[in-house]
Amino acid sequence: MSVTTLIKKNTYVDSVSLMSISTRANDIAGVEQAFVAMATEMNKAVLSDLDLLSPELADAGGSDLMIVAVTAPDVDRDQTLAQIEALLARRGPVGDEAASPPRTLGAAVASDPDANLAVIAVNGAYAAREARAALENDLHVLLFSDNVSVDDEIALKTLAHEKGLLMMGPDCGTAIINGTALCFANAVRRGPIGIVAASGTGSQEVSARIHELGGGVSQLIGTGGRDLSAAVGGITMTDGIRALAADDQTKAIVLVSKPPAPEVEKRVLAEVATAGKPVVVYFIGGSEAAVTAAGARFAASSQDAALQAVRLTVDAGAAVPALDTSAVASVRARLRPEQRYARGLFCGGTLCDESMYALLDAGEAVYSNIQRDPAFLVRAGDPGRGHTFLDFGDDEFTAGRPHPMIDPSLRLERLVAEAADPSVAVIVMDFVLGFGAHEDPVGVTLPAIAQARAQAAGRHLEIVGYVLGTDRDTPALSDQISALEAAGVTVMHSSTQTGAYVGAVVRKETAA
Repeated sequence: MSVTTLIKKNTYVDSVSLMSISTRANDIAGVEQAFVAMATEMNKAVLSDLDLLSPELADAGGSDLMIVAVTAPDVDRDQTLAQIEALLARRGPVGDEAASPPRTLGAAVASDPDANLAVIAVNGAYAAREARAALENDLHVLLFSDNVSVDDEIALKTLAHEKGLLMMGPDCGTAIINGTALCFANAVRRGPIGIVAASGTGSQEVSARIHELGGGVSQLIGTGGRDLSAAVGGITMTDGIRALAADDQTKAIVLVSKPPAPEVEKRVLAEVATAGKPVVVYFIGGSEAAVTAAGARFAASSQDAALQAVRLTVDAGAAVPALDTSAVASVRARLRPEQRYARGLFCGGTLCDESMYALLDAGEAVYSNIQRDPAFLVRAGDPGRGHTFLDFGDDEFTAGRPHPMIDPSLRLERLVAEAADPSVAVIVMDFVLGFGAHEDPVGVTLPAIAQARAQAAGRHLEIVGYVLGTDRDTPALSDQISALEAAGVTVMHSSTQTGAYVGAVVRKETAA
């Protein structure tokens, strides 16, 4: 093993670009591991944990860019560095104007006075400062960055509210504003349904299902995952509801979130009651009584939320196909008596939640890194036990690493490991298409699926996959599904169906 490092002084690259560059750098021939990141204390801690932190890297400043490449001994290290630097050079458009892009927010505003929204993806230590500057320049903000304090989030959202602006984030990964997809989002048609969501993949799932049912999205406003906490108080959620209530193009509103803090739920539902438009509420595991009391429509699932919204606006007769469980009995017949458990390996937190709740609602105990019951909470490095559902997009998995929608390597390793457990009956995975995601999420997983089946030699291992995407996404949704089916994967057609199918396979009362 050979380790090559390069420090580029005072060279800033945004975190969205770095996630993609790191993934592509790991695909360079001869590279065993590549790490391209800003020299923040968190990233240096990750390198230290990997035993890759040299004294020079330890001394690098937060504005420096670190490149670390672990290669085979016979690989030309200079050539490897040159290839990684070429990836950095190619990250933006070419041409005279792109050669010297604005280096400050003020310069960017001056270069395009008509712009009214800033997307900010900088190190968390500087994110609040840049977001405040954008708001003070009367720009709406989508703050992709995480590691922003709760106090800073409250201050930013309060300022935005006072100025009549939207403060989406921090840690906001998905939005569609006036038809333009920002960060992770899917290609969906425009239409009369507005979405406000405290969940990135949850909003992607609802928007994709709306598109599939013939509807369209007017706006998709992300809030960031902490917005509905007791501390933050749902500031962006309520501001988003008001914005959509005032939007002539929006005829119905969908809210998506994990269960809010009780006092925040009351505040949000009070806003819903005065919206003047039909509102569908999908709070995962939330209270139907509270939603209906506010005059809104309760959605039991992401699919139900999309279906109700489409029926309200576009097609009163819209319907979704019933889950085909005809194969469940034959799958169960192929399982050994000790194969009783499901393992979920998810890129999307809401997709993980929805499948997990399908089992919880059936009376099954589920361990997870996003469990709200501390008795069933597991950490990133814990081995699977019983039913275990993991959200690989959670902060514990992504510290110093790209999101699994960009770099699925940790999930692929876990897939092979879980397949070796003789108690596992089902492994379920999501594959997320869309802007910013991996260019071929299924293709990069197929070798690991083959390894998993080899690990389970002599026993049937049911692998279930769900591809979140639309017929307008790249790569083609149909091609991704076909590739999974060719590999023997059972493919579901919505997040809701995925959870229901897995629950049917492992449910105790139907056990052999």
